[in-house]
Amino acid sequence: MIDHTSSRREFLTICSGLLLFALPLRVTKDHCASGTMPKRGPGDHPTPRPGIDASRVLENDKLTDHPESVSAFEQVRQIPEIADGIRCHCGCSSREGYYSLLSCYEGEGMAMMCIVCQGQGRLAFRLHKDGKSLDDIRKGIDARFG
Repeated sequence: MIDHTSSRREFLTICSGLLLFALPLRVTKDHCASGTMPKRGPGDHPTPRPGIDASRVLENDKLTDHPESVSAFEQVRQIPEIADGIRCHCGCSSREGYYSLLSCYEGEGMAMMCIVCQGQGRLAFRLHKDGKSLDDIRKGIDARFG
């Protein structure tokens, strides 16, 4: 006979684990063109474009429907040359017109809704502020999101 009793803590631990597993898949499917995360090697980050700036990053007044994303946009606005050298891991990098993580914060502003884009932007900002090089930032992002 199978014992179906478990503690509340065990139940919540199992549910949390399932949620953490399912959430990135849902976000990827809902917000990325292909619905799957492309498999890429660690060297597939784009080269930052000369003279890139944050002039195309959406301003806060365009983010009123997504207040949780404002801080990520503000942070990426401060490091456009870093964000332009990072490949987005949520799958949007395969979409036409996307060059780098910076692209997720421009135009349609995919990062408004995508927690992967937001997470990568926040991590890149934090690592840059800690004095990490672009290569080190890429490694940190690949380790966390790759």
